[in-house]
Amino acid sequence: MNITFIGGGNMATALIGGMLQQGFAAAGLTVVEPDPAKRDALQQQFGVQTQAAIETGLPACDVILIAVKPQSMKAVAQQLAPHLGKQLIISIAAGIQVNTLATWLGGYTQIVRVMPNTPALVRAGMSGLYAPPDVDTGHRAQAEQIMRAVGQVLWVAQETQIDAITAMSGSGPAYVFYFMEAMMAAGRALGFNDDDARKLTYATFEGAIKLALDSPDDAATLRAKVTSKGGTTEAALHAMEAAGVKQGIDKGIAAANHRGQELGAILGQQ
Repeated sequence: MNITFIGGGNMATALIGGMLQQGFAAAGLTVVEPDPAKRDALQQQFGVQTQAAIETGLPACDVILIAVKPQSMKAVAQQLAPHLGKQLIISIAAGIQVNTLATWLGGYTQIVRVMPNTPALVRAGMSGLYAPPDVDTGHRAQAEQIMRAVGQVLWVAQETQIDAITAMSGSGPAYVFYFMEAMMAAGRALGFNDDDARKLTYATFEGAIKLALDSPDDAATLRAKVTSKGGTTEAALHAMEAAGVKQGIDKGIAAANHRGQELGAILGQQ
């Protein structure tokens, strides 16, 4: 499979790194990236082909994966439109609906919308995928093969669910890192140095995730098993409840979902 990435930013880098670790050939990957420093970095790090602009002509490819900011999608799509034949288009732009992208592409409809996340770099990604009914089975299989190379996938039946996946797993690693930052800061306040606070925090998250994955119990049951009545964990959880931690998480994810929908509405009107 020959794949052309439009955009060489963080997510493209994560996907390329994970794909190469899974056996995709560097010779089959091309990145269109206007920033010369990024092009040089991608060439040196991964050995992929690069070019500065779409206008220089796209290589023969099976898949075009658009990895630019949502605000740049319309211009990129309009540049791509004259070069399209039978390729699969994969979009990872938050908020941009398939119908909007198809219009910008001059009516081209072989599009799969994907929301990955950055753990794709270590082959631990979680990607949501949506394809409209007229996308053929071969293109669906290509999209799944690419995303499975960097982690797990979840197909959704309704496109609105992609915004929800963006809010949950697309933005989700940032929520986890935010909590980790807070734990490490609390550790330093308790007298630990930076290295020890980091070690305690990272090991706790790693162990808790492994326990959750290996256990038949759900998260609520696992939490209850750690929480002895009148103990230290209960005191901590009561304090977090009083501070509105859970409500804050709920509101944050809802805000991310709303922003995804808002971006789609705003950008779709351009």
